[in-house]
Amino acid sequence: MAGRAVRSSETRSTEIARINDRNGGTGKMMRAWKRRTGNNKRELSPLKKVGLSRALSKLGYCSRSRAEVLIAAGRVKLNGTLRHNPESPVHLGKDRIEIDGQPIASSSKIYLALNKPRGVVTTAADEKGRETVYSYLPGNLPWLAPVGRLDKASEGLLLLTNDSEWAARITAPETHLDKTYHVQINAIADEPLLQALRNGVRVSDGEFLRLKNVRLLRQGERHSWLEIALDEGKNRHIRQMLEELKLGVLRLVRIAIGPLALGDLPKGTTRPLGLGEKQALDRAMRAPNREPASSVR
Repeated sequence: MAGRAVRSSETRSTEIARINDRNGGTGKMMRAWKRRTGNNKRELSPLKKVGLSRALSKLGYCSRSRAEVLIAAGRVKLNGTLRHNPESPVHLGKDRIEIDGQPIASSSKIYLALNKPRGVVTTAADEKGRETVYSYLPGNLPWLAPVGRLDKASEGLLLLTNDSEWAARITAPETHLDKTYHVQINAIADEPLLQALRNGVRVSDGEFLRLKNVRLLRQGERHSWLEIALDEGKNRHIRQMLEELKLGVLRLVRIAIGPLALGDLPKGTTRPLGLGEKQALDRAMRAPNREPASSVR
């Protein structure tokens, strides 16, 4: 048994060394390119007009996809005229929108934090009948949308809001707002593994994935916990990187978004963001990135 464990460790170390050698220079070049070009991106100015379906979303009435259904069903009027085109231009704050004859006004902005349990999907309705994050929201709330996603097997901090512009800024790649995760893997993490992750990894579809920071939190005889920070995220970003290094993910918990930490929020419960927390997130989106928040679990 010990001999097989040693050979497995040697095989993994050889694989990591190969990937380090293959990707090290590329990772440095990409990080340098990001530094050179990151400041040249211009923030998008607010649109004077938006499409009708987007207007309903921005007003906090429903999602854009639900709005398109309502519009197609002939239930939405704009300035007294029935509209069937979800892209009909709307002046928010000036034009009048009605659904089923009832005027729609902007809802008060709501910002919630949820400690998402494992095994729950981040969607309003699931075609497979799986449990969704909406099962954990308090009743009598206006429509809220998840800010980004956590996949079914992942858990931890998830934001929900009816402020679509704010949500778009949180998730925009150019914002580079840190998302911090605690990840349990099925191996003892050594320095070659950590360096491979720092260098970045080219995954099976040819895309080069990188992270901002990684450090070892703790380890046992067979498992390790890592803290990983991303300032941009692809679908299954961390899982893909670790899979390429022949490692399995046992748990993946998002513990912070920018300066907002999950803290001791019980699993499956929500709480509203405090004014100071909301303002801290807003400042983090305007300021250069700092060290990610940390949380003791």
